[in-house]
Amino acid sequence: MTAQLVRRWAWIGMFVIGAGLYLAVLAVLTDTGNPNLFPTLILLGALVVPLTFVTFAAGRSGAWLIDGPTLGGSLVFGGVVGVVVAGLLEYDAMRRLGALPMVGVGLIEEAAKLVVPVVLVLFFRHRYRSIAGGIVIGVAVGTGFAVLETMGYAFVALLESGGNVGAAEQTLFIRGLLSPAGHAAWTGLSCWGLWRYAVAPSGKHFLGFLGMYALAVALHTTWDGVGGRLTYAIVGVISIGLLLVGLRRAQRLDTPALAAA
Repeated sequence: MTAQLVRRWAWIGMFVIGAGLYLAVLAVLTDTGNPNLFPTLILLGALVVPLTFVTFAAGRSGAWLIDGPTLGGSLVFGGVVGVVVAGLLEYDAMRRLGALPMVGVGLIEEAAKLVVPVVLVLFFRHRYRSIAGGIVIGVAVGTGFAVLETMGYAFVALLESGGNVGAAEQTLFIRGLLSPAGHAAWTGLSCWGLWRYAVAPSGKHFLGFLGMYALAVALHTTWDGVGGRLTYAIVGVISIGLLLVGLRRAQRLDTPALAAA
């Protein structure tokens, strides 16, 4: 019971420690002006809130938690593969079409983030049978994608502002704060559908997976295409709300399935 409580509330400690480290680096950078601290500031600024959200989701995935190496590997490799595949496909699409509509960005990026989860489902299905665990893997992959994307935007902001730390800090704050309601939640929703199909293959569950992927694309497209605080608030509430619903329902489905395995 104590271990479950620690796991459930570990996200608070993650946020406090991460925020403390970020503020310490920012204070030293401001005081010394040492440019060698820029990469550390960008990494921590992009990572703290998203990693806190991964810890939050993992603590609510039930008794069958994803192990650390799988979670870390999903975050790093899933994020890197997603960014690389999305960047390549978006570049090719823009070169052929001249412009890429927002729905095209959503289709490509949400598909690119599923590369690593699909590999896990295809080759390690018997090891990862927990639907809630699959959702957390999706959250981790989406988080890795968001972190790398945020770091890129912060670096560009730093260059375009002539080395203004404030410009990079603003980018890190806004994108880091919003990322759990974006990429992390959307990939978690897609993986909810993917793992339901993987655990119990059927035409109904395959259509359910396609529906969840389409929902993630729609939320992504609305987020990018409409923009604005109201849109971010509405899409964010819907995304995180559905993700939490998915985790609760997945726990109920996991219990009898894993007990019988």
